[in-house]
Amino acid sequence: MACDCTCTCCQNAGPRAVIGQPAPDFLMKTTADLQELSSTASLADYRGKWLVLFFYPLDFTFVCPTEITGMSDAYDEFAKLNADILGVSTDSVYSHRAWINTPREQNGIAGVRYPIASDITKEVSRAYGVLIEKEGIALRGLFIIDPDGVLQYAVVNNLNVGRSVEETLRVLAALQTGERCPVNWKPGQKTL
Repeated sequence: MACDCTCTCCQNAGPRAVIGQPAPDFLMKTTADLQELSSTASLADYRGKWLVLFFYPLDFTFVCPTEITGMSDAYDEFAKLNADILGVSTDSVYSHRAWINTPREQNGIAGVRYPIASDITKEVSRAYGVLIEKEGIALRGLFIIDPDGVLQYAVVNNLNVGRSVEETLRVLAALQTGERCPVNWKPGQKTL
């Protein structure tokens, strides 16, 4: 849906995430190098692999660590499907590092197996249509991008509802079949 208003936000928005089109590019600092915090991630870094790109509102909150650790605990299952994961919020990499260094039993995400990116400029959240402008935080948006950089799947939840790791894996596997998959399809079942 195209916006026809004339506000500065919309006129300077840049590319937007659209299913079946190239995913908006990005360049963000990440926690891949937890000591120096000098690593960055771009869409090109994931070329040739599937990418599960997900946004969450804030570090040190309540629902967010359940999603982040849930995705991390299933990391091997994503890897078997030639997929990588990148978590994103509008917090700084310094906040991310502090949260990663906090034990899980203290509401931290210690041991997370994929990088967390900082969209401190809010440009990436805006491009993927998940930014709550007035609050400067992202909704719970999850995007699956194919190895050619094309956006294949998008789902956005409100702040208080976590996403399903199992459903993300199911959709990823379904997309990889290249076939028509009926309701509740699971890997190993017949396609249409």
